[in-house]
Amino acid sequence: MSNQAQAQARPPELLAPAGGQEQLEAALRFGADAVYVGGQRFGLRAFAGNFDRPALERAVRTAHGLGRRLYVTVNAFLYEQDLQPVAAYLRELEELGVDAAIVSDPAAVLLAREQAPGLPLHLSTQANTLNSRAAAFWHGQGVERVILARELTMEDLRAIRANTPKTLTLEAFVHGAVCASYSGRCVLSNYLTGRDANQGACAQTCRWKYALVEEKRPGEYLPIVEDGRGTYLYSANDLCMIEHLAELLEAGVSSFKIEGRMKTDYYVATVVSAYRRALDDALAGKPFDPELLRRACYASHRPYSTGFYFTRRPDSPPGSVQVQQGASYLAKVLETYPDGRGLVEQRNKFLAGERLQLFGPGGYADFLAEDLRSPEGEPLSAAPHPKQRLTLPLPPQAQAGDYLVRIKEQP
Repeated sequence: MSNQAQAQARPPELLAPAGGQEQLEAALRFGADAVYVGGQRFGLRAFAGNFDRPALERAVRTAHGLGRRLYVTVNAFLYEQDLQPVAAYLRELEELGVDAAIVSDPAAVLLAREQAPGLPLHLSTQANTLNSRAAAFWHGQGVERVILARELTMEDLRAIRANTPKTLTLEAFVHGAVCASYSGRCVLSNYLTGRDANQGACAQTCRWKYALVEEKRPGEYLPIVEDGRGTYLYSANDLCMIEHLAELLEAGVSSFKIEGRMKTDYYVATVVSAYRRALDDALAGKPFDPELLRRACYASHRPYSTGFYFTRRPDSPPGSVQVQQGASYLAKVLETYPDGRGLVEQRNKFLAGERLQLFGPGGYADFLAEDLRSPEGEPLSAAPHPKQRLTLPLPPQAQAGDYLVRIKEQP
């Protein structure tokens, strides 16, 4: 069966980000069908952990050993001096057996066809595909999947699906940070810092505070007031489509993409876990469970939005300042022992006697944090130090890779 036929035959896919090995393991453990990662070059997250060749080999083995898929980003805009190195890199990805390269530059498409003909290609959202003719054009160039521009409405998605070959699969973003520009085609970072967003080095200048200066009053900064924390003129709200996966399925989306290769493993686990349940429910024809939106809010995020999906104008314009988080990540479980205790590594302070939650692939379980001890057995009243290791009794379902969290009271 060809790669395209295999892709068509698969059920809809939950696709998660991984900036490093910990995030990869969390994504797979908490339910992602596929994971996308970056190599050391030619991706658009130059400051993520990223994967060198040995790490990519290990990542492919890990994903394939679980029956999952691994995609690698090669979506930087390419200069003339990049052509030979990227051709060699595409050949390397084909040799490693990755399931697809995510590309945006037409040169990468041509080089892959010439140098790595067995490597499936997915077209990055950086290519800003907005219509069916563009999608069909790329499919004719050998692209098996188009990752659609984030500036499309639900109606646009339906029209593209209706007017493109069924051998072309469609991927859409459902969660995470979005850009104040057309899916990354921004020169603000390059202009202000010399760091090129289109080469993976974005300084996220759209998230900075800005003020106005009148030419006859130099040095007098006039804030565009939003709240007491400052003004973030260009900063967009985060995307969250967890309530609308059934509509995206009906529109013809085959892959549901979560943004976040700069995020922690806890963030990946939290969001993937909520979307796994939501997608499974949508596929089974079940109504959306509002509890899953609450769980998606446990991860750090700006106010949620549905972006352009239901309006040509974003439902909330740029200017988002508030970072919210419905749960605090306190520790990661490293080992569990036959006596019911577990070794954990601290991320935020917690106290003996606190009621906490164990978060694993099966969900959340309340328990009392008691009998805290150092690895040497000394009693502790708290875990105040970053990366401090300690043991404590855990719920019986606890496993290595689970998280200890403190869920905040809902307003």
